[in-house]
Amino acid sequence: MNYQNPGLSPEERAEDLLSRMTVREKVGQLNQHLYGFSCYRRCGQKIQLTDEFCSEVKKWSGLGVLYGLYRADPWSGRTWENGITPRMAPQACNTVQHYVVSHSKFGIPALMSSECPHGHQALGGYLLPTALAMGASFQPDLVRDAFSVCARQMKAMGVSLALVSVLDVLRDPRWGRSEECFSEDPFLCAHMAEAAVTGCQKEGVAMVAKHFCAQGEGTGGVNASAARIGERELREIHLPPAAACCRAGVQGIMAAYNEIDGLPCHANAHLLNDILRGELGFHGIVMADGLAVDRLNILTGNPEASGALALRSGVDVSLWDEGFTQLESALQKGLISKKDLDEAVFRVLRLKFALGLFEKPYTDETVDLDRFTYANFSESLDLARQSPVLLKNEGNLLPLDRKKIRSLAVLGPNADDVYRQSGDYTPPIRDGVTILEGIRKEAEDSVRIFTAPGCGKEALETASQCDAVILVLGGSSSRYEGAEFNANGAAVHTEHLSMDCGEGADSAGLELSTEQTALAEGVFRLGKSVVTIVIAGRPYAIPRIAEKTDALILAFYPGPMGGQALAEILFGAAEPSGRLPVSIPRSAGQLPVYYNPKASYEAMAYRDEPHTPLFPFGFGLSYTQFTFEKVCLSAEHLTVEELKQHGVTLKFTVRNTGARGGYAVPMLFLRDEQASTVRRVRELKAFRKVFLRPGESKDVCLTLCYNDFAIWDSRMEFRVEPGSFRLSLMEADRMFWSGSVSV
Repeated sequence: MNYQNPGLSPEERAEDLLSRMTVREKVGQLNQHLYGFSCYRRCGQKIQLTDEFCSEVKKWSGLGVLYGLYRADPWSGRTWENGITPRMAPQACNTVQHYVVSHSKFGIPALMSSECPHGHQALGGYLLPTALAMGASFQPDLVRDAFSVCARQMKAMGVSLALVSVLDVLRDPRWGRSEECFSEDPFLCAHMAEAAVTGCQKEGVAMVAKHFCAQGEGTGGVNASAARIGERELREIHLPPAAACCRAGVQGIMAAYNEIDGLPCHANAHLLNDILRGELGFHGIVMADGLAVDRLNILTGNPEASGALALRSGVDVSLWDEGFTQLESALQKGLISKKDLDEAVFRVLRLKFALGLFEKPYTDETVDLDRFTYANFSESLDLARQSPVLLKNEGNLLPLDRKKIRSLAVLGPNADDVYRQSGDYTPPIRDGVTILEGIRKEAEDSVRIFTAPGCGKEALETASQCDAVILVLGGSSSRYEGAEFNANGAAVHTEHLSMDCGEGADSAGLELSTEQTALAEGVFRLGKSVVTIVIAGRPYAIPRIAEKTDALILAFYPGPMGGQALAEILFGAAEPSGRLPVSIPRSAGQLPVYYNPKASYEAMAYRDEPHTPLFPFGFGLSYTQFTFEKVCLSAEHLTVEELKQHGVTLKFTVRNTGARGGYAVPMLFLRDEQASTVRRVRELKAFRKVFLRPGESKDVCLTLCYNDFAIWDSRMEFRVEPGSFRLSLMEADRMFWSGSVSV
């Protein structure tokens, strides 16, 4: 039989197998109905499959996809005591896979899908800083390498689909899932997304990139709410990350909860078929988000019709919903066609053949999974070092002078809690370094370290007895402080919910808690030297803290090794090199505050608020200084054809004029000054991160191509309109050069 011939293409094998299957077997391939973490009982160092799992496999004569077999967190209820440990993972995977294959007439293996937004959400999972921190690093190559490590571990554990948040663009920081976005800027998001896909898939793990599309533009920052945008905003801001993923060959896309102009993404055939598959050239599977198909009941009135609508619109694989379990009856009633069903099943089977699952459905149980440690793989720590953003350093307080500061108070709710620096979708952590632990290690015996819990009197008394204070404030996406969850795993609002960020924790305001603010004010009144570190999953409005503190570092959840990285920066063993991937507002009332609004109005121009953000996109200080010299533009006038052939190159020399090594992050912005549609005040089009020793200089080239100058014009055609374009070379929001190009 052709489907058994590995010499044929995945397409040929899938076509042959599809022709042999019954309708029920086909529908089973599209269902991901089970919560995988509920499909087993742990018995010592092995697992026993539950009746629910066995019944599901028998019902469909196999299984298409199984979600979250390895997932461990408070929602799943899986811990080191009752979950699948790294050493158990291959055997557990093989137990599941053997049952699926042996109960499939054609021996069809299942796809194993698992969450990996910032590392594998499993016991012993190799974890990274969150996406917003990765964006702050401005290091796509490091992001690629970091996801490669994650995928290597997942592959060894038996994972075939990594669910990774790489498509959302952060346009409203009130959104609890802000931490899952790389940036407010589509260009930076696209480069980071492409890097993540490349790193993951080169290890043989298919990525399901999520969420498609425009989920970062929700109404009022509320999760899953309507994106009130037109198609031009969709194309300019929200499609670039997806386009980049498609260029990188991403094998899966997850549809988003939100609606766009009245159409939920799961029911939007124009979005999923015409744009994603037609224009962007996507050839993989489209997966539903959790229970999202059943949310279409607001359109259809019942799950059967909802499942049919989602399938017709381009969704291939379900996630926990009832709608796709009723596709067989939907076909009988004419709600879907045989062609609709076969196209989706073909894509699922093709992916299984492409991943080699038919030849190697089982995982090597002798593989050493204990090797995936932060000591063996430095990528997580390297990202944690390169992502914190130094926003203020009055009097060069940082790096701390051990000769002047002999005692240090380390205070605040985020000082000694690894979960408060790791973000949502975090499994139980055994290996990690909190900020307090990192400071103690880095200070050694030269500085005495004192601490006190909470934000009250004891903390202030401790601060009063020390030479300087490290104030560690911020938010929390920790699920480990009594959070409750709904059916799709999002946090539920209760009076006991301590999460103020993460899925289900959207906020109307952006202020820190009252207790933290009181602690900060009390410490400032002591007149001590104060370094404030804000650990965050979103931008917080902190104008008072920024004014009063001597030094300020913003660290978007830096991950389990964040404590070590921040301690190294505090004491000068590492250089602060992060740049803001998102603008920091003065208040929630100032939103939207992103750096690239349309030029048709004066953004953030209120009578009772300064018109600038508290800190702008791209800002970030260093312990050294840089100059830019010998700036040369390859052409000031060129034709459209010349632009297509050669592009435009900006060459310059960047020099470190300070006494310490450091990273410069030159950014090239463009403004279209003559166009048929209203353009943005600035758009990032190129960047580079360059390390320079004291006194060292390096030549840098930044090249812009035709697409960098092109816009979606008044007829919604993507092209370059002849006219004048303003280019600006900036570093840390300082303008170093500006010039024009006419096309």
